[in-house]
Amino acid sequence: MDLVFAPEARPFAVAALMLFAVVGIELVMMLIGLQLSDLVEKSFGIEHGPDGGTGLFSWINVGRVPFLVLVMIALGLFAMAGFVIQQIASAVAAPLPALVAAAGAAVVTVPGVRAASGVIGRIIPRDETYVIRLEDLVGRVGAVTVGPLDQGLPGNVRVQDAHGNWHMVRARAAVATPDIPQGAPALLVDLSNNVFSAVLAPEELGG
Repeated sequence: MDLVFAPEARPFAVAALMLFAVVGIELVMMLIGLQLSDLVEKSFGIEHGPDGGTGLFSWINVGRVPFLVLVMIALGLFAMAGFVIQQIASAVAAPLPALVAAAGAAVVTVPGVRAASGVIGRIIPRDETYVIRLEDLVGRVGAVTVGPLDQGLPGNVRVQDAHGNWHMVRARAAVATPDIPQGAPALLVDLSNNVFSAVLAPEELGG
């Protein structure tokens, strides 16, 4: 435990704290119907698709896996690798200087991010809105994953497009319609400012 707070392990403690902070912020934003991943990717102009990014970014699967997931993987691997390196160094002789240990952890982290993101990209369906236009999802039926949907803050609906790709979109209940509980089928009927209006899907569509 002493090693965690030692100066030579400070970069890894900071990385671990950043990881917890990012996860916490993402959870809070999901509860209010927003996604930090979307905001970050739009800010950096990251496009999703089978080609992903270019150069190193392509190699670590930027554009194929949500950018925030890559950040979380990188922070977690860097922190773990750094603590392990310092633990081994302490057992053999003495802890390494922080910069030396950080360099070693970075060498481990980069290929680790590629390997982990490759596995995650194959397991997790692509929930980001790419390949098609948002307007193309009007008329589709999805499931409310963050709700209930009302006329207040948007919730989230997981919906499949005509090509079989999954998307996580923001939605509210349409004006003058009942709230749609979490887990219920929602029919997307309109789109305004990147937020869908939805109604409870008829049984023949939602079942």
